[in-house]
Amino acid sequence: MSEYHPLSLEEAVALARTIPDHFRQDAELSVEEIGDGNLNLVFRITDSTKGKGLIIKQALPYAKVVGESWPLSLDRARIEREALEIQHSHVPDLVPAIYAYDNELAITVMEDLSDHTIMRKGLIEGQEYPHFAKHIGRFIASTLFYTSDLGMDQQAKKEQLGRFINPDLCKITEDLIFEDPYRDSPNNNFSEDIRPDAEALWHDDELRLEIALLREKFLTHAEALLHGDLHTGSIFATRESTKVIDPEFAYYGPMGFDIGAVIANLLLNFAAQPGWSSNSEELHARRLRLLTMAQGVWKHFETHFRDLWNRDLVDVMAKTPGYQDMYVQKVLRDAIGFAGAKMIRRIVGLSHVADIDTIPGAELQHQAKLTALKIGKALVKRGRFASSIDEITGIARQAAKEEEVSI
Repeated sequence: MSEYHPLSLEEAVALARTIPDHFRQDAELSVEEIGDGNLNLVFRITDSTKGKGLIIKQALPYAKVVGESWPLSLDRARIEREALEIQHSHVPDLVPAIYAYDNELAITVMEDLSDHTIMRKGLIEGQEYPHFAKHIGRFIASTLFYTSDLGMDQQAKKEQLGRFINPDLCKITEDLIFEDPYRDSPNNNFSEDIRPDAEALWHDDELRLEIALLREKFLTHAEALLHGDLHTGSIFATRESTKVIDPEFAYYGPMGFDIGAVIANLLLNFAAQPGWSSNSEELHARRLRLLTMAQGVWKHFETHFRDLWNRDLVDVMAKTPGYQDMYVQKVLRDAIGFAGAKMIRRIVGLSHVADIDTIPGAELQHQAKLTALKIGKALVKRGRFASSIDEITGIARQAAKEEEVSI
């Protein structure tokens, strides 16, 4: 084992050559550093003659978006790799394969997904993903069910939970999603044109109460092994395929958090669409597609989750009539609330989304931010009382209608 240090390009190539049965001994390998580098170094190593490649990901000991004043544990690389391995064991078609790792260097070597596109980029470009809702619904249902007390031995689950104590990354979530947007925090990052709307969050007691309840769930409800950061920037996709990456925020938490994260990012793109659609017809079509996807994520999750429950349940008491329905309703309500919290933080918090921040034109950006905040606040306030996923459609449509009036 080597003492920890950030890999150089040359070291990344040398490491790639050690992976068994991947590259020929005489292969001409090229290397490029990819990704934003905020938390990790990511290298793509490619055989220039055959196009075959792999990815080397190395955790950095701090968050570059803030600087060395924000240290992070390198153990998150182990957590990410073990989460990927567990997820791959349940849905191998939806998670990249792991080839090798080095815990001391915080390195994971994995499948190259260059033939896929980061979904956030694809959605901005107007790409269609007809199988996404079915794929991600199955991913969430399988990975959550089989890592919960419902689908695995309860004692084994407790032991597994201990391997995924992830305090540094959870602290980021706890602060950036459930605290900073609701106070005058130096971590907040919003443009001056929405300052009145951002500051209004600090004084909305109804909203703050719901956020406090969601935060309590995030802190205390160790229901299943979450991906922990399941947004459209952590998903590679094509029209036919979906691959989930980057579970370095993985920990045991409330099931609705992962579902809410996916829905939130679809709705953020929904809010941004006036900035990316060339005419009203295209705008309507894209937004309808996004709402259908958001509903579909939940509906496919619920169908698959209930099927797994009925087939592979290990918790005897969970067979009690009525319990499954109550459990699923709880997850739905949590998902809607968490979706709203995730939307709000992407507008006023430290880290934003390209869907909105790269819209050409200040006025369209401004409107997208207001629409996203409006949807996010409504979801948070509605979540605890929701009875159907269709309620998100009504909330989004109402925000779009008000947006048209304001424009």
